[in-house]
Amino acid sequence: MNCISSTRPRWNFWSIAIMVIGFMIAWPLGLAALAYILWGERLHTAVDEARYKWGTSRTGDSGNVAFDEYREEELRRLEEERRKLDSMREEFDRFMHELRRAKDKEEFDRFMSERGNREKGGFGNAEPSGATA
Repeated sequence: MNCISSTRPRWNFWSIAIMVIGFMIAWPLGLAALAYILWGERLHTAVDEARYKWGTSRTGDSGNVAFDEYREEELRRLEEERRKLDSMREEFDRFMHELRRAKDKEEFDRFMSERGNREKGGFGNAEPSGATA
């Protein structure tokens, strides 16, 4: 049995013993041991994927000057497009906020008008509380 396969998580005497001792010493240690037993294989996979991703996605020179210049120009262009889209999104959000505000004001004014008509018709000349002309 090699060292790597013996460190893989699985239910055996030693992993259960380590988990129990971990719970006896401090519950977070036992919980960590349990999590490692249950999800350890996925942890190894995630670590391997992260190593691969970070090892291969470094931005650096490709060795081809023309390609590197093209890539930099495209990245600048895309960044400018992203800034334009962000600006448009902010403008649209402001527009929608004002539109909602106008709609809310219209609905509130209609409510106050109906409330005033209802109070005047049913209860004499009572003014709505808090209403100003």
